[in-house]
Amino acid sequence: QVQLVESGGGKVQPGGSLRLSCAVSGFTVSRYSMSWYRQAPGKERELVATITTPSGSTNYLDSVKGRFTISRDNAKNTVYLQMNTLKPEDTAVYYCNRRFVTISWGQGTQVTVSS
Repeated sequence: QVQLVESGGGKVQPGGSLRLSCAVSGFTVSRYSMSWYRQAPGKERELVATITTPSGSTNYLDSVKGRFTISRDNAKNTVYLQMNTLKPEDTAVYYCNRRFVTISWGQGTQVTVSS
């Protein structure tokens, strides 16, 4: 069964950090470019970060460059998003999925940045 399970969200103060995890089942993450997306209240879902295959190169939304890092652990079949220097505008529900051929979305994980 193909499944995406995001975790690691929470409430942090501006400047804080979080590490999101996406546990994947039903396919092998190393065979697909994988991405993190986010959706803030009242806004469209947007692409935040991508890690490609096979090169493992990464690219990011301009507003998160230098603060967020996407990575994957092939042995654990898991994709991560390390988020540093968080800002209130990073508040959103974060989802992972394949980059080019998405599958059913997981439940996401809520990130709230507020003092």
